[in-house]
Amino acid sequence: MLRSSSRSLLRKLAKTWIYDLRARNISYEPLSWSQGSYATRMPPLFHHLPGLRLPPPLSDQMERFPTKITTLPNGFRIASEDSLGPSACVGLYVDSGSIYEKDESVGVTHLLEKMAFKSTRKRSHLQIVQEIEAAGGNVNASASRELMAYSYDTLKAYLPQAIELLLDSVINPAFLENEVQEQLIKVKGAIGEMSKDPQQFLIESLHHAAYSNALQNPLVAPEEALNRIDGSIIKKFYHENYTADRMVLAAFGVDHEQLLAIAKPILYDLPKGFPVEVPKSTYVGGDIRHKVDSEKTHVALAFEVPGGWHQERDATVLTLLQMLMGGGGSFSAGGPGKGMHSRLYLRVLNKYQEVQSFSAFSSVFNDTGLFGIHLTTGSDFVAKAVNVAASELLAVASPGQLTEVEVNRAKNATKSAVLTNLESRAIVTEDIGRQIVTYGCRKPVEHFLDILDELTPDDITLMAQKLLASPPTMACLGDVDRVPSYDSISNQFRTPY
Repeated sequence: MLRSSSRSLLRKLAKTWIYDLRARNISYEPLSWSQGSYATRMPPLFHHLPGLRLPPPLSDQMERFPTKITTLPNGFRIASEDSLGPSACVGLYVDSGSIYEKDESVGVTHLLEKMAFKSTRKRSHLQIVQEIEAAGGNVNASASRELMAYSYDTLKAYLPQAIELLLDSVINPAFLENEVQEQLIKVKGAIGEMSKDPQQFLIESLHHAAYSNALQNPLVAPEEALNRIDGSIIKKFYHENYTADRMVLAAFGVDHEQLLAIAKPILYDLPKGFPVEVPKSTYVGGDIRHKVDSEKTHVALAFEVPGGWHQERDATVLTLLQMLMGGGGSFSAGGPGKGMHSRLYLRVLNKYQEVQSFSAFSSVFNDTGLFGIHLTTGSDFVAKAVNVAASELLAVASPGQLTEVEVNRAKNATKSAVLTNLESRAIVTEDIGRQIVTYGCRKPVEHFLDILDELTPDDITLMAQKLLASPPTMACLGDVDRVPSYDSISNQFRTPY
């Protein structure tokens, strides 16, 4: 403990310091931002500090760098959009997915995703990991029903190594049997955990019930397929589908000539495949139910999106419809300042306390897709919740039900979401690659925003009517005996709007 004399000395020093501070910064004269003793000692922040050199300001109207595309003689396409900043992202996108699987190759797409950035003919998996870590890079691979995507995000200083490693990983995979078996074991374990994600489980079930042929193929490898898949089956599927004319190398933050200088020597001799017809799918609708012992019941009710991404205007209307309906979890519903203005929040989540989640969703492909409502509630309320979902879909398809205010709010929310996402290097890179695979070109974001601005409430109503003209598809998980029958739900959509 301090002695009394020491404490007294500290108090005197503190008083002296406070008096000195007040003497230097407090004046009894009227204070002014532009004159007087206060302004002399504390210069206002809206004037430049003397002696400070400022960089030239950016223009208010900065033009985006154009997207440049080069097609090699073998059909391989290389696209890039430059940008300011120290980082860049490069991605490789392949027109391949589970729709191309046949009976003997079902589940291979899922395994190809897990085998990404494993050993190649030039590098071991350990070498790949070490090179990525040394560059501070971030790699990712994702599989979908129509596209395989691989990406590498890093500093521009490491671009040559990043591009070479990415291409090596995708075009020179070794498919070592020990690595294949390791991933098969991991996938089997992940399948057992899938029931813990009911929404993903129901989306998979919806595709199985909604389509015949290609889109019916599972994106998540079924357990029976994992028992027969080996390295030879994966290699056969890979060589049939990973051909030069079905690949796009896309980059954001990269000079196009630099990208060509690095990539062309690697890709020039990549073989071009034989012409492949895109597998056809037919939407049929249907009902699939998984009964499990649970206090919660999960239901997804969906309809076909005619035309898919190839119908640009309809796809934009669908995006706006999904934002307008919105929804989410009950945890976020209500309360001051929540700002939840979508229809499913205002009309469902804020009204029915029994509903735990209630949201619009979509799963869109090149020529078709699904749109609907996913809900989670207690088994005692599930029948009512499904009927509410049907009523909400019918409401947006009824003329005069949508207001200009809510449509304009949804437009602004859609623009905000799109533009915010496009601030991510990885998302811009994927946007470039996906658009070239889908449309054969890159369309600027302004093209879609212009379409969005032109839309009216009637456009949304007409789109909803197109959706509900198709047979419904239902998928349920939980106490499915209490879910209304498929026929009773179908009958609700046979009445005129």
